[in-house]
Amino acid sequence: MDLIQSYDGEDASSSPESSPPRMLKAKSSAPEVDDTALALTVTNANQSKSNPINPTQHAVMFNPTYDQLWAPIYGPAHPYAKDGIAQGMRNHKLGFVEDASIGSFVFDEQYSTFQKYGYAADPSGMNYVGDAEALKQNDGVSVYNIKQSDQKRRKLEESKGEGKREEEVEAEAENPATEAWLLKNRKSPWSRKKEVVQGELTEEQKKYAEDHAKKKEEKSQQGEAKGEPYTDKSTFHGKEDKDYQGRSWIEAPKDAKANNDHCYIPKRLVHTWSGHTKGVSAIRFFPKHGHLLLSAGMDCKVKIWDVYNSGKCMRTYMGHGKAVRDICFSNDGTKFLTAGYDKNIKYWDTETGQVISTFSTGKIPYVVKLNPDDDKQNILLAGMSDKKIVQWDINSGEITQEYDQHLGAVNTITFVDNNRRFVTSSDDKSLRVWEFGIPVVIKYISEPHMHSMPAISVHPNGKWLAAQSLDNQILIYGTRERFQLNKKKRFAGHIVAGYACQVNFSPDGRFVMSGDGEGRCWFWDWKSCRVFKTLRCHNGVCIGAEWHPLEQSKVATCGWDGLIKYWD
Repeated sequence: MDLIQSYDGEDASSSPESSPPRMLKAKSSAPEVDDTALALTVTNANQSKSNPINPTQHAVMFNPTYDQLWAPIYGPAHPYAKDGIAQGMRNHKLGFVEDASIGSFVFDEQYSTFQKYGYAADPSGMNYVGDAEALKQNDGVSVYNIKQSDQKRRKLEESKGEGKREEEVEAEAENPATEAWLLKNRKSPWSRKKEVVQGELTEEQKKYAEDHAKKKEEKSQQGEAKGEPYTDKSTFHGKEDKDYQGRSWIEAPKDAKANNDHCYIPKRLVHTWSGHTKGVSAIRFFPKHGHLLLSAGMDCKVKIWDVYNSGKCMRTYMGHGKAVRDICFSNDGTKFLTAGYDKNIKYWDTETGQVISTFSTGKIPYVVKLNPDDDKQNILLAGMSDKKIVQWDINSGEITQEYDQHLGAVNTITFVDNNRRFVTSSDDKSLRVWEFGIPVVIKYISEPHMHSMPAISVHPNGKWLAAQSLDNQILIYGTRERFQLNKKKRFAGHIVAGYACQVNFSPDGRFVMSGDGEGRCWFWDWKSCRVFKTLRCHNGVCIGAEWHPLEQSKVATCGWDGLIKYWD
């Protein structure tokens, strides 16, 4: 009945006694689905849009957006950064800094304005920050935009202030207790000496002044720039000065003759001379025969050694106060020249050991040479450290000529063209050719690629010059009119940079020989320019090498280890 009454058309809700309506459960033919996982996924997606990625998780299960990747990290610190800031967010040691669009000049201007007036323009350029009252008073002027009237006023104030300061400093400078007095009376090492009014001299002072004036006059008479004085001594080490036939010890044996014109490269060490206490700078064989060997040492001594017989030191010449740089025999070998770092050139008698004469200009002689002509053996040439080549007459002791064209110390003097000309090399990296006796350069050789050439030797045929270049090669120049570089002949492989190693030829001209800075002696074939052989000679620099004039397979070498070695 109740159901029938509910369909009567009456409003059931109007009656208070009516029961609430009942909702019938809808039925569906589709299978039931568990939508819990779907709801959780949607929730996580919504959260991921706002939340950053957790840096501790090892896998990301969705595609993160740009905002998520660059979002700041909250919560625990970043595991791979000390201060918790991810490396991608860092361009400064304190974190991430964005560049502002403001120039350094504008920044300095606003910074100085804020320090002075208390206000500055905002980087956006729209408003100001700081003290608003100071901004109104100065009309927003920056430090770099001061009016001209204000500038003039400030200059006047500064000049007045400086005047007052100077007056105060002068007043303080009169008081010895102030620092201003110390500054004013302090003597600078560059200040000139004050002129002092000289009173009357005492008798002691007068005497001292007279003695000083006398010494000065004596120096000017002798020449201020003379070499250092040193007593000349010589010691003979042989048994007798003369043999039973009355022949001198320097005379060559009668059977000393060349056995063969063909030269051979030495293979083994025959003899070692060890008498110098320091390095040996130069060696020279006795002219034509080679039965004696002269050596110049850095121990200030010159020694002569027997080559043929005993192999001992025959005589020691002591006349230099410093190391001996160069030596040169006369044509007959009875006399020789020595040049030392004590600025002296000495002319010795080989047999007696006496100094015949001494020459000096007050400069260090680097090379000494006698004119090779037999009728001009009294003419001495010396290359000096003051860029000059000085020519002396040994008989008179006077300077007869000066060749002054080089721009550096002269290292070598080499006679060519039947001794009518000579070639000089210098530290100015050039070669100059001179007519003997005429101080005018007839040929000047200088190229940008050239290096200094501290040693030069003439080929036995007289047509070529071998120059030791400090770029580790030996260059060949012709001795004819043009003095051209022979580009086809170049000898290299040795290391001589920084050392004046002597270069030499075999008597037949087939081999070129040179020492090097590593103690070896190098031999090249003249025709092919190939390295023929190297010998390990010395511990240190092998500075000199001489081929025996008669025995074609024997070579003498000297080094900075103080030894002279003889090779066969």
